[in-house]
Amino acid sequence: MPERTATIASRVGLHARPAAIFAEAAGDLDIEVTIAREGEPADDAMDAASILSLMSLGASHGDVVVLRAEGEGAEAALDSLVKILETDHDAE
Repeated sequence: MPERTATIASRVGLHARPAAIFAEAAGDLDIEVTIAREGEPADDAMDAASILSLMSLGASHGDVVVLRAEGEGAEAALDSLVKILETDHDAE
């Protein structure tokens, strides 16, 4: 299963605005994507398209998360989602 790590760039972490942007992008994909904090078991990963799951993750600025997906286009999808997480949406 393809996976990528990403460092949360938004200055106040994965709060409402960046979480909404990320969840919308993940939900628009034809594949299921999961997210977990680095070091957590893959079984504990949450649905990346769920804003509630993202908010409960509690990821702060500088935290590393792991994205996983399976299916056609998973590699490209993960690359695009990493870019979203590694963008400081609070600076815009």
